[in-house]
Amino acid sequence: MPLSRNWIISFLACTGIWTGGLPVYGQALIPYTPQLNAEQLDEQGLALIQEAVQLLRLGQYEPALSRAKLATQLSPQRFQTWFILGNLYLQLGEIDAGIETLKQAQSLAPNEAQIAFSLGNAYFQSGDYQAAKEALEAGLKLAPEVPEAFFDLGNTHLKLEEYTEAIAAYERAVELEASFWPAINNIGLVKYEQGDIEGAIAQWEEALKIDNAQAEPLLALAVAIYTQGEIEKGLELGEQALQIDNRYADLEFLKDNLWGSRLLMDTQAFLSTPQMQAIVINDQ
Repeated sequence: MPLSRNWIISFLACTGIWTGGLPVYGQALIPYTPQLNAEQLDEQGLALIQEAVQLLRLGQYEPALSRAKLATQLSPQRFQTWFILGNLYLQLGEIDAGIETLKQAQSLAPNEAQIAFSLGNAYFQSGDYQAAKEALEAGLKLAPEVPEAFFDLGNTHLKLEEYTEAIAAYERAVELEASFWPAINNIGLVKYEQGDIEGAIAQWEEALKIDNAQAEPLLALAVAIYTQGEIEKGLELGEQALQIDNRYADLEFLKDNLWGSRLLMDTQAFLSTPQMQAIVINDQ
């Protein structure tokens, strides 16, 4: 469950961190060491975190990180600075640092749901799925209508092999956002692991009705109908899927995307056919 949705930008807009009124410091003609009071330091910290967010939007994580670190020193009582810094650590793969920094943000603002959601994401990435579940559930008590959080909770239940709970979380995400095809897709993943092949096929077909250019439900559907005996149609759909995104020919990539053991086994057999091997080799 990578950080595919960037909650940071929209969240900051709601918290008021981008409100106007921050001072603009011009270049002094004569060098001097200013004596800044706590309010001025706090203002500089907020200005730095604004810069960090802008750099984050541009994908410039390292310079954003340096500004965010300084912002936490200048504005240590602002949860926003710790929140941004924690999410930057996650973007850079420094999961342990991200968790500790987000905990600091949460200590300053225990009722901010987005901090709990980010912690849930961090714990998921660390492999601590029980802690991820608890963090996401705590966040959803504070903000109960966030489809992305229900999706992440569904992924966590899936990792814990709590299949009934996973489907319920995904279905809630779809109730809140009808076009949320990844949740529909993942219901298919769960159903396939439960042995409900027809149910899985129905979910992947529904996901493709929303967006027919998505390789994941297309390949999953190809594997399922091929396994059910529709050889030619399965191969045709499989070719289409890999033409959209050939990463889905990599079983490790599929595993990272929460494909279960039953589906992975059938996919391996599907990709090993001469027809699919020819497509994989040509795509390399």
